[in-house]
Amino acid sequence: MKTLFDTTILGQRTLKNRVWRSATWLALADAEGDVTDEIVRTYEELAKGGAAMIVTGLTSIVRHDAEIGGGVKFYDDHFIEGHRRLTDAIHKHGALVMMQTAIVDGPVDELTTEQVEDIVRQFGDAAHRAELAGYDGVQIHAAHFFYLSKFISPLVNHRTDRYGCDQLGRTRILYEILKDMRQKTSADFLITMKINSTDEYPGGLSVQDFLVSCKLMADAGIDAIEVSGNGTSHTGIKAGRNEGYFRAAAMSLAALVDVPVVLVGGLRSIEKINQYLNETRVEYISLSRPLVREPNMIQRWLDGDTRPSLCVSCNTCYRTPGHQCIFNLRKK
Repeated sequence: MKTLFDTTILGQRTLKNRVWRSATWLALADAEGDVTDEIVRTYEELAKGGAAMIVTGLTSIVRHDAEIGGGVKFYDDHFIEGHRRLTDAIHKHGALVMMQTAIVDGPVDELTTEQVEDIVRQFGDAAHRAELAGYDGVQIHAAHFFYLSKFISPLVNHRTDRYGCDQLGRTRILYEILKDMRQKTSADFLITMKINSTDEYPGGLSVQDFLVSCKLMADAGIDAIEVSGNGTSHTGIKAGRNEGYFRAAAMSLAALVDVPVVLVGGLRSIEKINQYLNETRVEYISLSRPLVREPNMIQRWLDGDTRPSLCVSCNTCYRTPGHQCIFNLRKK
């Protein structure tokens, strides 16, 4: 019987429980995209709170990328020192940490084959740089209609070279990124992926397309796959009633592949989480908004207070400084 607090092995790394902190944009980087003291403090608080794996928010790995306010960047070596402070702060509390490597946006059909190959190399270089900065791994961000999720979508990608034509072709960029990352990092360095289960747009990525993409990546040796979608933060989630809105897609994937599948989206109670872990082949769960409200929630559960998350799914955290919970801000 699986439980949320099992110690597990992912790749060659030991995780103290099955909880991931899902990548969450903090909007706290400085004007150059460097890690700030406030970012370090935020992640250290999460590490103290009990999650086994922390995935940092979207980190842009190319120099000329679309801007998102307060976004972290990582396109050359000068960023390493700041990220080393972040990884050290997390590791001293017994948690592992992965960088979510991403491109915010860019053209798809217009790129030459050689330009796509250059993007692949830049992701590989970022993984190498992340290992130097002390990360335990990276997560390839192919969700939420950021660049790579657009690249694998038939709604956006109409290429006729090897990076298009069908779903295997559209996924080739992810496959080659994984291979390049493997060549540039150590054997125990984790490489995972977050991917849309559907674009939620007519003509976009379907669940069947998602399964094709994931099967290719699983066969290529990805260490884990976190299943998401464009509708990332549903309102009206009630503990015990409508938790786990990506559960069906995650279950389908877990039945298809042998690599660990991570369930994210609307999880609020330890009872439902343990139920999902035991009714499916899902191996890990990933939390965002509950840990915005209560960074120490996992430790609270470990200490015996197993009340559901206090998060009410209002999504106001997306409109506050540093994406903090509005209820926590009112206490200050």
